[in-house]
Amino acid sequence: MKCNTAVWDRCLRFVVGVLLVTYAVAGGPSWMYFGIYLLITAAWGLCPVYLFFNIRTLNSKSVVKRF
Repeated sequence: MKCNTAVWDRCLRFVVGVLLVTYAVAGGPSWMYFGIYLLITAAWGLCPVYLFFNIRTLNSKSVVKRF
């Protein structure tokens, strides 16, 4: 499976995801658990929303083959 998120995109998703989940656990609104989706896509490197809209932040030159 190919990645469609660049390293900077994955890092941004990770940081925002951690902040959202932390705020949700601390008593924030329940929609903040959306951060779990960001953490999963940051770890996997594949965003289903990007696939649907055919968006890629990863250059074809920097694609690393995954086994």
